[in-house]
Amino acid sequence: MRLSLAIEAGLEIPDGPLVVRHPTVETDLSAVPDAVIDTPDWIVAQAMTTQGRQLEEEPAVYAATVIILPRSKELARDLIAHAAATTNGPVIVDGQKTDGVDSLWRACRERTEVAGSVTKAHGRCFWMRADANAFADWAWEQPDIHGFALAPGVFSADGIDPGSYALAEVLPETLKGRVVDLGAGWGYLSAVAQARGAEFVDCVEVNAMALECAALNVDADRAAFHWHDATTWKPSVQPDHVVMNPPFHTGQSGASGRKGAPELGAAFIANAARMLGGSGNLWIVANRHLPYEDVLNTYFASVTELPGPPGTEGYKLYHATRPQTRGTSPAKAGRTVTRHRARR
Repeated sequence: MRLSLAIEAGLEIPDGPLVVRHPTVETDLSAVPDAVIDTPDWIVAQAMTTQGRQLEEEPAVYAATVIILPRSKELARDLIAHAAATTNGPVIVDGQKTDGVDSLWRACRERTEVAGSVTKAHGRCFWMRADANAFADWAWEQPDIHGFALAPGVFSADGIDPGSYALAEVLPETLKGRVVDLGAGWGYLSAVAQARGAEFVDCVEVNAMALECAALNVDADRAAFHWHDATTWKPSVQPDHVVMNPPFHTGQSGASGRKGAPELGAAFIANAARMLGGSGNLWIVANRHLPYEDVLNTYFASVTELPGPPGTEGYKLYHATRPQTRGTSPAKAGRTVTRHRARR
């Protein structure tokens, strides 16, 4: 880890509480064995807890803060602004060049004295004793997106995702019963489901920051908010509908990586089939290049492609029904696959 090199190069870790913000499951924290962890990612939190790491529960002033650079520029700057205001000692930033660490290092040097820097493995670790005033304007400001609460670094933090919008447009005008929103993000589809008459919505999201937004964006009296992995979460009450705009690459929920991973969406679909009853409905949107048809046809006996609204031709919309139990052949179950004509 570059942090070990930084310590060898002169970085002094002071006595007192140390926090590591936004590590990934691959982050090597051996150089800071007593650090507490701040992560919005449920998968990372489980891994860190398994390692015996303590998760941050209350805001505090720290002797040092380590920031593992996220891909989002807005989130990175917000983390530095927060660290500068809540750290008595060094603020340490470690990240990959592909995630913009070099440009961030240069930007920090223009605002404060950067005490040191080391590079290795296509990345950089730099440290500074940051003045809160030097980075106050980097704190993230809430945009005005139709009254929705958002957060930096969450999926579609700059507005309503076009795919989610397309799916909302094809949902039934009346959506009766219970709905599960798998990968709920900041709650747009959940809010739409409630507006269409859903009695109750379970919002399942791996990113705690997004889930906190969802709790503000939907009617909390008719919803529950589950910080969990959407591919394994199990409902306590069987839903009538599952809606989803699943992630299509690692890192979309906050984990590391940029590689396309259609298996994530496939796992979402499989979990939806497990939780739905015989009369349940799956409503899903996906980028047109993603090969979800075979997965849908494996887990559902009836799969219908729906026409999207104008301007959303890059997305595929599906309504799937008659979920299949494990081991049941879709062909033997009388599978039907339908493609609707576009509405005029």
